[in-house]
Amino acid sequence: MNCAKKGNLVLLCFVLIFCGTACSKNDIPSTSNTPKAPTGLKVSAQVVGATSTSPKGDGSGGVNITVSATNATNYQIILPTENNKTFTLNNPDGGTVSYAFTANPGTVTTYPIQVTAYNGSLKKDTVLGIEVYCAYVKTDVAFWLTTPDKTALFKQQNIALNFSSSSNSNATINVDATRQFQSIDGFGYALTGGSASLINGLDATTKDDLLKELFLADSTHIGVSYLRLSIGASDLSATAFTYDDTPGDSTLQNFSIDKEKTDLIPVLQKILALNPNIKIIATPWSAPAWMKTNNNLYGGGDNPGILKPECYSIYANYFVKYIQAMKAAGITIDAVTPQNEPLNAYNNPSMLMQDTDEDNFIKNYLVPAFKANSITTKIIVYDHNLDHPEYATDILSDPDTYNLVDGSAFHLYAGNIGTMSSVHNQFPNKNLYFTEQYTSSTGDFGGDLQWHIENVIIGATSNWSKNALEWNLASDPNQNPHLSGGCSDCLGAVTISGTSILKRNQSYYIIAHAAKFVRPGSVRIASTSAANLPNVAFKTPDGKRVLIVLNKATTSTTFNIQFNGQTVSPTLPAGAVGTFVW
Repeated sequence: MNCAKKGNLVLLCFVLIFCGTACSKNDIPSTSNTPKAPTGLKVSAQVVGATSTSPKGDGSGGVNITVSATNATNYQIILPTENNKTFTLNNPDGGTVSYAFTANPGTVTTYPIQVTAYNGSLKKDTVLGIEVYCAYVKTDVAFWLTTPDKTALFKQQNIALNFSSSSNSNATINVDATRQFQSIDGFGYALTGGSASLINGLDATTKDDLLKELFLADSTHIGVSYLRLSIGASDLSATAFTYDDTPGDSTLQNFSIDKEKTDLIPVLQKILALNPNIKIIATPWSAPAWMKTNNNLYGGGDNPGILKPECYSIYANYFVKYIQAMKAAGITIDAVTPQNEPLNAYNNPSMLMQDTDEDNFIKNYLVPAFKANSITTKIIVYDHNLDHPEYATDILSDPDTYNLVDGSAFHLYAGNIGTMSSVHNQFPNKNLYFTEQYTSSTGDFGGDLQWHIENVIIGATSNWSKNALEWNLASDPNQNPHLSGGCSDCLGAVTISGTSILKRNQSYYIIAHAAKFVRPGSVRIASTSAANLPNVAFKTPDGKRVLIVLNKATTSTTFNIQFNGQTVSPTLPAGAVGTFVW
């Protein structure tokens, strides 16, 4: 049958049930004191990624087998692999198991699957047939590639990368899963107000297909697992607003998130239906203008505008009302930062907030308001560039604040990504987050790909970040919507024009190379450095290893991946990024 042992590819299959009958064994007459044989054995198989046009899948091929029966205590599923792979389900209600088959590329093979339901020595069994089209060679290591010339755009490579004990003189990246570091929360984007309006403006089918592509991780979907929201408008909103623009409303009676019910909330609700566990961090670009010393959402000039001391308590309750209102809409906010880019008073909206003010606001107002309302949302400090890490470390050095916050967040429009490790070394028990980096509409695809993979994906996670976020998820062909004084060249991960998706841009592929494979709950593991091959490695919750490698050389490079004394030798084109999974 030319079966291969289970590989790490997710293979798509078409399921043909050729025997739906079952044979009862050990038919013992039932009495009130005698166990009853299982009955009503049901077996179904879900085709992962199958479509009406490709009913047998695209050759990549996994199967989800679901079983249930009456009077069963446990189940056994035997697959016709060379080792007779066996799954045991000890749940009386049954359940689902997943497997991926491999065979000679370009062939269709039928695999008989034996399913047995047990109740003690009594059992009922059946057989189903799974017809699989396999398009890929047998490989120990799956390899996904993006090249700077766009000849490969997050494309799985159909080459054999099988571990062996052979040796060569290539540069070697040694992956050591026994040395583990921080856990990973996820990878993703900012779902700005503008991004939400563009996505929500798509026709229903296109919208649903795009959201599946972005937020599911099976098939060719990229598995975004983390989002950043603005509390009120960001500079990439169509209009400037907060959730209470009624001057002097100290009791926040007019607080409302109704402006988000047109686009943002409906899109988020669709996303949560696809991925209920997605993590969301939220941050304001400004407090309501009437809470600020300049009475303006914009902060530039000689009067940048800071939060009035008498409004600290009101603003803390503003956060409470936001979290509660989003929760009422079915949206859980995992974390907040008190202010986006608190040292940047020249954005629109924006608000200047010095580290001493943020420290005071957190410990004396925000945390007490959260506790009074039983809110467990994490508080993360700073959320700005790595050239001023002292903003975060000064707050964390306050013993009264240290235990009240989860950690600190950074951008990299200034500074060095390695500074995150310096903050970690000073406060090793506090988490680190990388929450924003944009790509420009005037940028070069290959140059942006290399810089962001090296600094955001590899750099941030290598320096202890639990996440990595690119900036806006969507923009139109003119990088709209945005406010006057806001970013006018922020290129979305996808470009949307009316009801059409025009293209997928740099940050789409940058995030895809990590998000699809490094699922939440993964942990960073050790990997050695090699000349011109920056890299980072992870172990996933299901025990796979993921290695992301960038080739900074000007020529194609063949190198070794070494794991548990075995080696494979892939080749990366110049400037390309590869994700390797085994």
